[in-house]
Amino acid sequence: MKINDFDILIVTGVTATGKTSLAVNVAAKLNGEIISADSRQVFRGMSIGTGKDLDDYVVDGKAIPYHLVDICDAGETYSVFQFQQDFLKAYEDIKARKRFPVLSGGTGLYVESVVSRYKLLDVPQNAQLRAELQEKSLEELTRMLSDMKRMHNTTDVDTKQRAIRAIEIETYYINHQVDATEIPEIKPLIVAPSFDRPQVKKRITERLHQRLKEGMVEEAKRLLDEGVEPERLISYGLEYKYLTWYLTGKMDYDTMVERLNIAIHQFSKRQMTWFRRMQRKGTDIHWIDGYLPMKDKVEVVLNLLGK
Repeated sequence: MKINDFDILIVTGVTATGKTSLAVNVAAKLNGEIISADSRQVFRGMSIGTGKDLDDYVVDGKAIPYHLVDICDAGETYSVFQFQQDFLKAYEDIKARKRFPVLSGGTGLYVESVVSRYKLLDVPQNAQLRAELQEKSLEELTRMLSDMKRMHNTTDVDTKQRAIRAIEIETYYINHQVDATEIPEIKPLIVAPSFDRPQVKKRITERLHQRLKEGMVEEAKRLLDEGVEPERLISYGLEYKYLTWYLTGKMDYDTMVERLNIAIHQFSKRQMTWFRRMQRKGTDIHWIDGYLPMKDKVEVVLNLLGK
């Protein structure tokens, strides 16, 4: 199979497995450009907590172009619909310039929205529904979403705000005919670096402590000082949720670190559940041995591409 049989390479998988580094190193061999599939890296000023690792986009002194990173201000919202629109613009631009697109990131909903060609609408806010849902717990909201889900699971609903928005979207789909612009048919090669579970847990914990040393707490404090509302920062989930709770006095530092570490481990399990579900539905994902040296991992991917 020749590389021309594939329209795009998708590098995905669970957190802390080296997706970006692999994607960039392969892109360097393909005259490629990266499109981010990370729901939080779109926000400016949220670098350490989201693991942007922009230094990774340089290979042998050559900068690899990237898209959908730092395109919104912290405090704004960004939907799957917006991602689809921005993805299409970047994808078509890259192809028009005869370069090869590489989608990289672990937000399963973003990846699946491209692979499964979701028809999405720009869903408006429903103030009445939001007010009704606000009284419910996260557990109740998650059960509601599970009962009505068309495309969501609990991967990205670790806060009430996210769960409410997901239910708002699903409710809109129930009551409206969906005839939005479609993602064109794209032939992807999907790969995912993989480690055994103990190693993933080790990498997550080590990465968390490294990011704390690099100033992740200070980053969250700066965002709050610049006027990002605490509830908005909490709505971004994981790191920013726990950091905000610590900075607003809801928990002490050691408790924050312990609970955040556990939450990231739980999140990685939900990511794996998402990708396994995609496989059961027929999506072909090639799991790449994460223990291989980078050169060998790149070679595996290039062979799969037929390069």
